[in-house]
Amino acid sequence: MSQDARRLIGPAGLIGGADPRLRIVTCVAFSFVTVALDSFPALFMALGLSFMALFGSRLPMRRTLKRMITMDSFIIFMLATLPFTMPGTELFTLFGYPASLEGFYRASEIALTANAVVLMMLTLVGTMDAVIFGHALYRLRVPESLIHLLLFTVRYIDVIQQEYQRLRLAMRARAFKARNSLHTYRSFGYLIGMLLVRSLERSERILQAMKCRGFSGKFYLLDSMHLHPRDYSFAALSVMALIGLILMEVGFGRSF
Repeated sequence: MSQDARRLIGPAGLIGGADPRLRIVTCVAFSFVTVALDSFPALFMALGLSFMALFGSRLPMRRTLKRMITMDSFIIFMLATLPFTMPGTELFTLFGYPASLEGFYRASEIALTANAVVLMMLTLVGTMDAVIFGHALYRLRVPESLIHLLLFTVRYIDVIQQEYQRLRLAMRARAFKARNSLHTYRSFGYLIGMLLVRSLERSERILQAMKCRGFSGKFYLLDSMHLHPRDYSFAALSVMALIGLILMEVGFGRSF
């Protein structure tokens, strides 16, 4: 892997300097192993490994944890209702509705699994530049159509955002103020419609420009992504961590 590519991977450290392909494969393997875990010691160990990876990546702790809390807000309702919907041994009663011990353990298991997997994804894949991520997927033999879709989406989300800002500026220049009225709804409908029309026109212009430059539906990557000694160390540590998780799961067995 070239030095230019390594500078785009992410923050320095053991995680940031590792080969992108190894980071993606490790993240996928960790996710499969963690989802298959049932015992709480193994799940806590998986969460601990995710935090160790977070420290190794040198990511900002506060911002990363905020992202995890955002993810938790989507599943907190499911976790709160699971003890009351899953039959089993009664743990306590709330407003006449019994909560089961099995449901409480299952909700805790889901919370630990989700947080461990999401934190590991933020650490290993979230720190990776989108272009490097696409190149790594190509080297891992992911279908080219999916990679093209990913790269074009990442590239042109910002372009569409700029177009939206220009349209909003034009509306404000005409003294438009958003209110709870039919005129506001109609104006935003025109805004979305015009945004789609301009995006379509721009995509056609970009396609014609790419064809003029000889684009035939295939990206040619100049980065060969060779493995370095530190990549082998990273791979060895990852394999040892996954084996440790599996051994702990086998040793403690299933909780329920």
